[in-house]
Amino acid sequence: MNVIREALSQWNWYLDGWIIVAGILCSVATALLGNFLVLRKMSMLGDAITHAILPGLAAAFFISDSRSSLPMFVGAVIAGILTALFTEWIRSFGKVDEGAAMGVVFTSLFALGLVMIVQAADHVDLDPGCVLYGAIELTPLDTVLIAGWEIPRVVAVLSIVLLINLLFVICFFKELKLSSFDPALATTTGFNATLIHYTLMTLVAITAVASFETVGNILVVAMFVVPPAAAYMLTDRLGRMIVISVILAVIAAITGHISAITVPHWFGYGSTSTAGMMAVAAGLLFVLAALSGPRHGILVIFVRRQFLAWKILAEDIIALMYRIEERDPDLKPDAGYLREILFSRAWPTRLTLYYLTHQNQIAGSDGQFELTEAGRDRERQLVRSHRLWEHYLVEHAGMSTETIHRQAERLEHFTDRQLREKLNEDTNETDQDPHGSPIPPEELTN
Repeated sequence: MNVIREALSQWNWYLDGWIIVAGILCSVATALLGNFLVLRKMSMLGDAITHAILPGLAAAFFISDSRSSLPMFVGAVIAGILTALFTEWIRSFGKVDEGAAMGVVFTSLFALGLVMIVQAADHVDLDPGCVLYGAIELTPLDTVLIAGWEIPRVVAVLSIVLLINLLFVICFFKELKLSSFDPALATTTGFNATLIHYTLMTLVAITAVASFETVGNILVVAMFVVPPAAAYMLTDRLGRMIVISVILAVIAAITGHISAITVPHWFGYGSTSTAGMMAVAAGLLFVLAALSGPRHGILVIFVRRQFLAWKILAEDIIALMYRIEERDPDLKPDAGYLREILFSRAWPTRLTLYYLTHQNQIAGSDGQFELTEAGRDRERQLVRSHRLWEHYLVEHAGMSTETIHRQAERLEHFTDRQLREKLNEDTNETDQDPHGSPIPPEELTN
């Protein structure tokens, strides 16, 4: 704790505040468009653009003979837009997938940019660290005067980009949604899906170039992809996905900078790259989303499957006890006998027997178990479902009596009363299954 306090004691609200603001603006601007890139399976377009802008930077230097921001920005944006256009053109006419088209375009343009710089502009100072990690820590040092306020230039640029992206998403949300899921349907309903696509690609290029200075060449990809991908794990609704991705992007930006200041002190180092920690924070948020997503989370799916397995085991146990009771009412099986017949492991069987006893489905005495009236009522419906399915599979599916048991055993666990009534009707209200065993009635009559 003393290490953290010492690190935070160096906090400067002017410097660190503007760094966080720049990180938030960059993260949110990229995340807004990144949602549609993820849905369109074009997540790596941001990476392609940030690689392919190099010839645009070199060409801007040739034409303007300077390294001022405006010519460089314009050249990079043009190169980024051409990257998106060439990618779509190769995909459409070359009959290759999106990933291959991106690979062809960005490697070719990146190589061209390297040749241009090496051959004709070798004296240009290009810091690989800034290209890779960005220079977000220097944000407060380069300011512009707006309405009497000194604001970092990066913040002003990213604010404009964010506003444009936000207006685009709000005004064309329906068109973006429809063209992302079904471009053909969008076209038939009167939307120009191609125009929407190229407008989106243009904004992606502008956003990538504007973010390039802040988060660097590689890390801009994390901001385009990771928050939307994490949001995709948490919801299936596009509107909620956009909101969640924005929230995650803000959290990643804030925690990333704070972690860049504090975490290295835990290991005896100074600070580290803020942009890098922003990407790490976004990655950790994705891991949490992947683990705990309400529908697609790994842990949630695991727990859901375990509960389903225990539910099926419980039904199999009382179904087996019902059949044993049919053949020999005096036989009371123990846990070992049930486990041997059902091929179940020891601890799930014991746990399930404890659960069934607690639910008053079975009663145990001296290690032996028997069905209670509540258990018989429940299992009567399960056995009825099983035997109706067996009769249906033989009569309507043409299956042999030797192979129907396993199929019916799977189907019985997901059969409700309405489906049982339909099966009963389709099997002419038979009272015996194909093996000659009686089919229990839906309800017992006194």
